Amino acid sequence: MGSLGYNLKQAFQQIGRNLGMSVASILAITAMMLILGIFFVTMVNINLFTEMIKSNYDEMEVFLEDEVTGNQTNLLMNTVKKIDGVRSAEYRTKEEALSILKTRWGEKGYLLDSLGNNPLPNSIVIEVDSLETADQVNAALQELEGIEDIRYYKETVDNLIKVSGFLQKAMLVLMAFLVIVSIIVVSNTIKLTVVARSREISIMKYIGATNWFIRGPFLLEGIIIGTISSLLAAGITYLLYSKLVDFAGKQIMLILSSPLVPAIYLAVNIVIIFLAIGVGIGGAGSVISMRKYLNK
Repeated sequence: MGSLGYNLKQAFQQIGRNLGMSVASILAITAMMLILGIFFVTMVNINLFTEMIKSNYDEMEVFLEDEVTGNQTNLLMNTVKKIDGVRSAEYRTKEEALSILKTRWGEKGYLLDSLGNNPLPNSIVIEVDSLETADQVNAALQELEGIEDIRYYKETVDNLIKVSGFLQKAMLVLMAFLVIVSIIVVSNTIKLTVVARSREISIMKYIGATNWFIRGPFLLEGIIIGTISSLLAAGITYLLYSKLVDFAGKQIMLILSSPLVPAIYLAVNIVIIFLAIGVGIGGAGSVISMRKYLNK
């Protein structure tokens, strides 16, 4: 405990001696983590939206042309029900579709009353047996006349999975680059202290101090810088994201039929991830800055 107290005292003193560079290091790491935070919350919400869509993979909505008559609709319904892979088919009028849309809009549903003529089409809502048969059903529907458009969730899921995969790769590349830059910044900051205390380090080595005893204060200095940066970045990310949820969460829910991930849930994960990255950056920077002097 005495050794830990000594190392902590020395670490804070060293930060105070090079306060300008220490603050610069903290700001640099904080900025890096804020960029990662933006990628992280975006990717988490895209993954949630993808899972929400996946839960509806078995549903397809076929929009009918306005010219389709009642008899043609009945023929289409009979044809659709006979397609292999179709579990059920339900006719939905444009009035029912507008009512559903009003419900989704909640308190702002009254705004749809100003549309005048109902712009929504009649449709057929289809449930398919499985995701595999959805492709087959979609191909069969494309051959039928009187169909204006098909809302096909599998295409959306595939596109979202591609976007999510791209974001994951981009975040890893960006994180690797920014982590390297941050390690260099922390290393240069601690190196100033090492240079200032080089004579003292030589004397300590001469009288038999171990490398870890000498390295202790510098290692803790880097970890403290990384920890402060992590907490700052996590706090700012949480505040910005919680404001976004409060400001646009309901609108996004109405538009996409998918909620944003709760800010408090993300906060816990962000703090854990940022602390791990920040402590790692600080520790790595201090080890690199000391290597030259401890290898003499």
